[in-house]
Amino acid sequence: MTMLRPLILALALAAALPMTANAQTPPPAPMVAPPQGTLLSVSATGEASRTPDIATISTGVVTQAADANAAMRDNANQMDKVMAALRAAGIAERDVQTSGINLNPQYKYADNVPPVIVGYQASNTVNVKVRDLSKLGKVLDTLVAQGANQINGPSFGLDKPEAAFEEARLAAVKKAQAQAQTYANALGLQVRRIVSISEGGASLPRPPMPVMRMMAADAGYAKETSVAPGESSVSVSVEMVFELGR
Repeated sequence: MTMLRPLILALALAAALPMTANAQTPPPAPMVAPPQGTLLSVSATGEASRTPDIATISTGVVTQAADANAAMRDNANQMDKVMAALRAAGIAERDVQTSGINLNPQYKYADNVPPVIVGYQASNTVNVKVRDLSKLGKVLDTLVAQGANQINGPSFGLDKPEAAFEEARLAAVKKAQAQAQTYANALGLQVRRIVSISEGGASLPRPPMPVMRMMAADAGYAKETSVAPGESSVSVSVEMVFELGR
């Protein structure tokens, strides 16, 4: 018993000592200096334009028949030709997506009697992305020639808009800084620092509807559909808070 007393005393002393080896206090978070002058909040939008490199069209087939089965069957037959035309034009499967298949009854209306179904209308629509804009007019003409009787678009865009968005962001920041400097000059102050900055949003606006027209026969043959892609613009908005002072 006498020999155990020093060991028990040593263990008690070790438990009472602070555990400095394992418990480390994390460093304090950096403190942001509170504003000492006038705060100015500025909103600005920057834009960047590029020549479009892709186009999206909506195309499909609408058919009518006396009964629903015939309407869907006729539609499927014509749609097979449209899909074959897209493949022949070099459109990849990943760039063709079904957007709607519909079957609707057609009614005959008369006074004082219930509507009567007189037939059915079937439609099948796909969204198509065309990556070679030089072939867009020919693709449209081929679709019509192979049975497509519904075409909407095209809408133009950028396949990889990241670089354009970066340019728009820089333009937005520079515009916000210029606005802040204008306010500071008007008040006889200086722009001390940027307190905060946030991106309000980035968007790829829909460009104006492009020009499409069927060209008249010239020199014994008909030209393909003419399409003008124009430009596509992206925009980025930023919110910046500046500190103004003397």
